[in-house]
Amino acid sequence: MRLAVAGVGNNISALVQGIGFYRQLDDEEELPGIAHPVLGGLRVTDIDVVAAFDVSETKAGRPLSEAIFAAPNNYPVLGAPQMTEDPEVLPGIADPDDEQQLTSVTKILRELDVEVLLYSLPTGLPEVARAYGRAAIAAGVAVVNCTPDPVAGLPDLQAEARAQGVPLVGDDLQSHLGSSIVHGALLALLEERGLTLSGSYQVNMGGNADFANLRKHGANKEASKHRALRQKVSRTDRVTVIPSAGFVSHLGDRKVAHLSIEARGWADMPVKLDVTLQVQDSSNAAGVIIDLIRIAAIARRRGETGFPVAATTLLKSPALVEDPLRQGDHALELLAVLAAENAD
Repeated sequence: MRLAVAGVGNNISALVQGIGFYRQLDDEEELPGIAHPVLGGLRVTDIDVVAAFDVSETKAGRPLSEAIFAAPNNYPVLGAPQMTEDPEVLPGIADPDDEQQLTSVTKILRELDVEVLLYSLPTGLPEVARAYGRAAIAAGVAVVNCTPDPVAGLPDLQAEARAQGVPLVGDDLQSHLGSSIVHGALLALLEERGLTLSGSYQVNMGGNADFANLRKHGANKEASKHRALRQKVSRTDRVTVIPSAGFVSHLGDRKVAHLSIEARGWADMPVKLDVTLQVQDSSNAAGVIIDLIRIAAIARRRGETGFPVAATTLLKSPALVEDPLRQGDHALELLAVLAAENAD
């Protein structure tokens, strides 16, 4: 599958290096951290990054194999990346109002026969995200947006994607095992067991560029985290979410999340639960991205347009909240993809 990436940050470093890591394993070996080794005929190791865009002076103009290690990236070095292709990082779209830049990206995507564009630039660039979405759709390329800046949630882009016959996937991914999914599961457990929520909070800290950026541009991220929690529980008005409580440089690409839940049980007796979660932040993202980009590619190859339902449980998309009655079908749709693969 031919993939293009917009943004060469830690998530892309984790994805590219991770694919190389799995390529070094024997076919018979267990693939740690992989939910679906094969999805719709695509193995984890079948992904080739053939184009990359980034405006950073430390990355643009360099081979992707070097750019993924350029500052401010601080994802761990797993060794020399095992890459089928090593494209030069191109400047892409710096000015979203520059139609010439948008047209240039569209042309590159077409010429390289790209199937999926993965958008992974820093949060807080909604117009840039929209521009990349437009460029990919014009090229007939599926889009996966792993940031909370709206792309798939924009009605006009959804209409353009359907008209062009391409899938549009996003916005903002559910991490492999992140604070939102753990928090939501615990809140759902209390609700299921009949306890009354008094109050709860989620505080996140990290040392990568995303956490530094979220201090100024956290509004979309906070909204997406609340949407994720509303997938699990009926109300979140007593829940406070702080996407980036602090940038702690020595944490590097690690993320630390503190979750606190206070509730009332039988006879109004108090219950309190405190949890600390520590993860490698970009590995947490790449473990989900690998499925999202394959789902987008499968949908494109099958001629499916718009939002592929199979991706829903992997996202914090507004579609999850707008149509809660469909939530029970999401896992079944993904199982159907897997069942078709097994039948083949």
